[in-house]
Amino acid sequence: MAGDNNDGNVGDNAKGNAGDGEEFSVTVPEDAGEDRLDRMLAGLLPQFSRSRLQALIRAGQVTVGGRTIVEPKFRVNAGADVAVSVPPPESATPQPQDIPLSVVYEDDALIVIDKPPGLVVHPGAGTPDKTLVNALLHHCAGSLSGIGGVERPGIVHRLDKDTSGLLVAAKSDTAHRSLSEQFADHGRTGVLERGYRALVWGVPPRKRATINEPIARSRQNPEKMAVRSGGKEAITHYEVLETYSGADGSPLASLIACRLETGRTHQIRVHLAHIGHPIVGDPVYGAGFSSKSRLLTENQRQNLESLGRQALHAYLLVFAHPVSGETMRFESDLPADLQALVDALSGT
Repeated sequence: MAGDNNDGNVGDNAKGNAGDGEEFSVTVPEDAGEDRLDRMLAGLLPQFSRSRLQALIRAGQVTVGGRTIVEPKFRVNAGADVAVSVPPPESATPQPQDIPLSVVYEDDALIVIDKPPGLVVHPGAGTPDKTLVNALLHHCAGSLSGIGGVERPGIVHRLDKDTSGLLVAAKSDTAHRSLSEQFADHGRTGVLERGYRALVWGVPPRKRATINEPIARSRQNPEKMAVRSGGKEAITHYEVLETYSGADGSPLASLIACRLETGRTHQIRVHLAHIGHPIVGDPVYGAGFSSKSRLLTENQRQNLESLGRQALHAYLLVFAHPVSGETMRFESDLPADLQALVDALSGT
């Protein structure tokens, strides 16, 4: 642990090394005025950029007076003891790993996979390996021409860890540029289409509707997204496909189809929660509806507990092939865990 200095400077010795991570302890100078945590730390730890410190704060790596703070704009006062834990650096190049993949289509330009729930798409904080990228590096060994000069798959869109379904990745710079442009356009001028199926609590009042509400990071919880004025444009179209009743015979849940016109983080989950119909099993945006499970039959409840994730599946993916221009269309059936819950809700 770096030594505490009353003048607010970092001690000369940091515990550990780059391979083990480092920890720093600083005391806010007595003559300092109240200021944002990220700005204060940027002055006390000049070896780190402010954006890096903000990321560490949001990741729960910073404490003030022993209390973990996850909001960069948290106000700190003179005399406060602040501890910063810096994780060891991650490898700049993900390593190939033999992880089974469900390959729907593959050629020299791209690969389409049906992602299972529980698989993270890209290495990052907390998930340095065992991701889809690691799996693709192993599966596509020798067939990647390189993205930006590095042998790696080109990820042009993502699915949340616990969302299952179709995802395309590029295998060359040419394919990566074309697919990136299509996803950035969101199908407004091309054939791109992304369709999802979701089980939601309750029955939306309209069979078909569009949710056009801006999305930004939540002010209350930076780990979540929220509908917020001034956020980025977000448009979700939905259609109610089926409705289901609970143990008392009253409408309890619905199966809906969603189509994205934009691609914001957690967009479908945020939008459906915003209109009062969060996705069944969503631990982040649907936690307030967990009591609804008491209205399920025993069989329905058991299948929901077995699901253990948000009931969201990317079932449709349409795009123009980056080389031939041919319209490529792929559909994916509901995975076994989601189908079992649908069957239970249907009484079959």
